[in-house]
Amino acid sequence: MNRSDSLEQLREELAEFARERDWEQFHSPKNLSMALIAEAAELVEHFQWLSEAQSCNLPPEKLEEVRLELADIQIFLIRIADRLGLDLVQAAQDKTRINRSRFPVEKVHGRAGRGVDFSD
Repeated sequence: MNRSDSLEQLREELAEFARERDWEQFHSPKNLSMALIAEAAELVEHFQWLSEAQSCNLPPEKLEEVRLELADIQIFLIRIADRLGLDLVQAAQDKTRINRSRFPVEKVHGRAGRGVDFSD
């Protein structure tokens, strides 16, 4: 099974989970987007005030909490895409292609920052 098939299987499972509970009525793109942001904020809380090194070396119990927050984010992201009829794998591939053009290796290698002028 390739990653695309795994994502499709998960999308189907999540849609079924929502249908079984009659939650489709609540799963508008607007509501799902708001839930996604709330979950992303919960993820950020786990890293707030940590050093770079600490953020890369979480203790097992904290790592598990982060894992479950990431799952929540992924679930809402997949549900939004599903409700809008979007293919997330294709979207990510398209965006990567755009970013390759926007940020050529020879101009950005080792440089961080959005909004940084990479034209020099």
